Amino acid sequence: MIKHVTYTPQGVCSRQIDIELEDGVIRSIRFTGGCHGNTQGVSALATGMRADEVIARLRGTDCKGRGTSCPDQLARALEQALR
Repeated sequence: MIKHVTYTPQGVCSRQIDIELEDGVIRSIRFTGGCHGNTQGVSALATGMRADEVIARLRGTDCKGRGTSCPDQLARALEQALR
């Protein structure tokens, strides 16, 4: 079953993260806003991976002392999606 998730990040430049999951595997990620090259790269690397593995790798990543980052917000979005 495919699950679509829309997440509103907090404390980062990106304004929205849209995720498509199928049986715990990431099928697509699209960031709105943020540093395009970085978010595009994170999306490309995470697509096809299990969501729990992406969470383990990205959770806690910090951007410029903000206490969060677009990768961390992606991890949080995935945690929410898996609940």
